[in-house]
Amino acid sequence: MSSYHTPVMLEESVSALVINPHGTYADATFGGGGHSSAILGRLADDGRLMAFDRDADALANKPDDPRFTLIINNFRFLQNFAVYNGAERMDGVLADLGVSSHQFDTAERGFSFRYEAPLDMRMNPKSGITAADIVNGRTEKELASIFSAYGEVENAGKLARLITSAREKKPIRTTGDLDEAISPAVPKAAGHKYLAKIYQALRIEVNQEMRALEKFLEGSAEVLRPGGRLVVITYHSLEDRMVKNFIRCGNVEGKEEKDAFGRMHTPFKAVNRKPIVPQESEIAANTRARSAKLRIAEKTEEGSL
Repeated sequence: MSSYHTPVMLEESVSALVINPHGTYADATFGGGGHSSAILGRLADDGRLMAFDRDADALANKPDDPRFTLIINNFRFLQNFAVYNGAERMDGVLADLGVSSHQFDTAERGFSFRYEAPLDMRMNPKSGITAADIVNGRTEKELASIFSAYGEVENAGKLARLITSAREKKPIRTTGDLDEAISPAVPKAAGHKYLAKIYQALRIEVNQEMRALEKFLEGSAEVLRPGGRLVVITYHSLEDRMVKNFIRCGNVEGKEEKDAFGRMHTPFKAVNRKPIVPQESEIAANTRARSAKLRIAEKTEEGSL
């Protein structure tokens, strides 16, 4: 398997996705190309696959296949690019929401506290604000909100105060600077798990991941034909809750909106009531799969939002 990224629940996700070998599909998170390669392996000669990735590094993994199109852009624009590429109606859309191993393991990208590196964390390293911009520029209240909402940490206020105090002395530019600034708040037990939550919160804010996921889900509802499949692999409770709510209610907040007759019309129906999780053997071979959850939904006849 590619060292760039090991795809999670490959067989389970692709077998749920490709229900028509002659159809048109989207891999919304191309990465190392593992899921895309498996999808192409199930498609007939007239099948078609469109893939997305914000990171231009993914271009190195692009397969030489006339059925395949790679778009270096955010998957939030799924519907726009589907229309542009003449794929207004698709048979399946897949998204593996995990950060690629390549991004975690490339020290200079700043995604991991395991390395001393610039605080960057941008999925597209050529555009947008960095994590350093956030920790040095946001107010104490804004930082606390980010850590609370996206890291789900209980002492978010203390974290924010430590950061604002540290940056008064010198700018926080690197992962080491950040780790040093927040060290009084890091528990001695399970410190790595705690730091992972902090880095997750900053990464989500840098890349506007929750908003991108919401737009992607809405776009999927528009482009999928009735009976088409939405297949999503999540890695933390925030994104899993959004996907679950969207499948159940047609919105990420989970609001049950009913018509005058008390009927709730949603664009999807769940194929699996409970999320599918990786086998123990897969977790043993790829520890980054341990928190993964796979949800599968089918487009209803009612359709669009």
